[in-house]
Amino acid sequence: MLTRARLCMVAALTCACGAGAARAEDPHQETPPTATAHRGVAHRSGDLMGVYATLEGKRFVDLTHAFGPDTPHWKGFGEMKVRTLYTIPKDGFHVDEFCHVGQWGTHVDPPAHFHDGLKTVDQIDPKDMLMPLVVLDVHEKVANNPDYQLSLEDVAAWEQRHGPIPEHAFVAMRTDWSKRWPDDAKMQNRDAQGVAHYPAWSMPVLKLLYEQRHIAASGHETTDTDGGIGATKDDYSMESYVLGTNHYQIEMLADLDKVPEYGALVMVSFPKPSGGSGFPARVIAILP
Repeated sequence: MLTRARLCMVAALTCACGAGAARAEDPHQETPPTATAHRGVAHRSGDLMGVYATLEGKRFVDLTHAFGPDTPHWKGFGEMKVRTLYTIPKDGFHVDEFCHVGQWGTHVDPPAHFHDGLKTVDQIDPKDMLMPLVVLDVHEKVANNPDYQLSLEDVAAWEQRHGPIPEHAFVAMRTDWSKRWPDDAKMQNRDAQGVAHYPAWSMPVLKLLYEQRHIAASGHETTDTDGGIGATKDDYSMESYVLGTNHYQIEMLADLDKVPEYGALVMVSFPKPSGGSGFPARVIAILP
């Protein structure tokens, strides 16, 4: 059975291919493929140039924070350091040395971040870097309760509006927590006892998404999958579950309020460190 995402892709390609139906007057004469032009470059209908011509007219939204030495981060990490090695006035070119942990800024957590023997950053399939984007919007609930956990009812409400979450989707939890960036104290939101308070996924939702909806990856705006209370107790059971499925996640997303709940695509990219346990990522949505 074709998933909704696959159907949309098929429909898009059908539209591209159907623009010039062949009319073969001689059954023995091969009809040449219809060609169109984009920016002066001719291409055959239905090839990737047709897809590009569609995508380039869409709006692209960067879901990534710029990072630096003052970037909010997990409590166990030290600060980022930047050292200038060469300058244009002195050397004719500019080179900086960046020293930070892999999990810095908007970043990818590969399965090997928690589980030996599972995928490292360099082993993530490139096909898992372009996905339908699903946004579960609970920012109003989080505004009233910073410890809010995403519920099955939230997922059911989304599916009531849009249908079942498609296979191979990237599911992002929108909480608007990223609006607190780059103030680390506001991101952690600790009380007088030092307990952090920020929203979390829930295990029932994660199991539904990965085991029944078969999503490709998930992401959130906070520093941890398990929320502030869990992180304070060093309870990372939900993050361990996600990565234990041999799927990756993205932490500290930005600007989810600028994308729709459904209909967009998302591109996730990052460098390819050999055996990498994490690295800063670039996440870009393409709006419908």
